[in-house]
Amino acid sequence: MGISLVLGVVLLCLPLAAQDLPEISVEKIATGYHFTEGPVWSHDGYLLFSDIPDNTVHKLVPGQQPAVYLQNSNHTNGNTFDAQGRLYSCEGGARRLVRRNKNQKVEVLASEWEGRPLNAPNDVVVRHDGHVYFTDPAFGSTDDRRKLDFYGVFHITPKGALSVVSKSKTRPNGIALSPDGKILYVADSDQRILKAYNLDRAGEASAERVLITGIEGPPDGIKVDEHGNLYVACRGIAVYSPQGKLLRMIEMAETPANCAFGDADFRTLYITARTSLYRIRMEVKGAIQY
Repeated sequence: MGISLVLGVVLLCLPLAAQDLPEISVEKIATGYHFTEGPVWSHDGYLLFSDIPDNTVHKLVPGQQPAVYLQNSNHTNGNTFDAQGRLYSCEGGARRLVRRNKNQKVEVLASEWEGRPLNAPNDVVVRHDGHVYFTDPAFGSTDDRRKLDFYGVFHITPKGALSVVSKSKTRPNGIALSPDGKILYVADSDQRILKAYNLDRAGEASAERVLITGIEGPPDGIKVDEHGNLYVACRGIAVYSPQGKLLRMIEMAETPANCAFGDADFRTLYITARTSLYRIRMEVKGAIQY
């Protein structure tokens, strides 16, 4: 597989209301992958992202060629960091959620529920106080092999206790937190909706509700900016207000799977889209949630 760095390939994206929203450009910065996912920015100054079929996690330092960060990743999908700089990865191929410290020591946080293996952990987010939330759908062949009779959203406390936030017959996918950590957002790919939950100080979820319906294309990864606006990977990158109003659709050359804010000023939106990695310079900062 050949990976190449591509600079200066710009696609203009027309806003929904040109008089109110500035035109933005999407830049392809790397290509040649099989299926990119799980982008996350490290406070140490680099981006990580997964190539699920290739069983690899890649590292991008701005201005350099992408390099392999982790091989034999158990087909890692979503990734995130916590406040201590530890990496959380959804190893769908191994049906587990793991955490790696900076010395690459691996700790398995979740691999089963009530004696049965998880489906295929997909995406994960960590609140600033250490509460972990992850989705556990199953797509493709993993759906045929699943042992649980539901698709779940799970919560892990800082002490390691695992509980279920939601059991569903439809598949949750992307997951994110509001900037203040008081609302949990979960995309449902089958229903093409986005749900919201209230979170208390103990990390417990309540008041499940549907915030967004009619998303164009199955929603995948979600990120949030400093104002609480939601960036949902679907047909393109759909940007919604905290109240669920569609603000704009960022058109893409390839269907996006996920996105993440990064760079030193947290004003670059990195987008994983099928065979490539893209970026957009934004006028807002991402919400720092770890």
